[in-house]
Amino acid sequence: MYQQPALDLLTSSHTFPGPYTFKVIGKSEGGFLARAVAAVREELAQDTDPPFKVREARGGRHIAVTLEPRIEHAGQVLAVYRRLRAMVGLVMLW
Repeated sequence: MYQQPALDLLTSSHTFPGPYTFKVIGKSEGGFLARAVAAVREELAQDTDPPFKVREARGGRHIAVTLEPRIEHAGQVLAVYRRLRAMVGLVMLW
């Protein structure tokens, strides 16, 4: 029930199906990049990795990952956010 406002906002501001951008920043160690990409792919039950870009922070301690998978409906956006929030090494998500 509490998710309804979020779903309404997503459907009013985005066109589904279509691409959706997720940005995560995490610690560079422990395979953060591979785990972030896999989390999105698995949550969306896709056979291939979603398109993504990586940028390493100065000093190399953190990486920023921008993922742009194709999303079929707003509920998938919330599911991916839940999955990414649970990641070890996550610093920021938006």
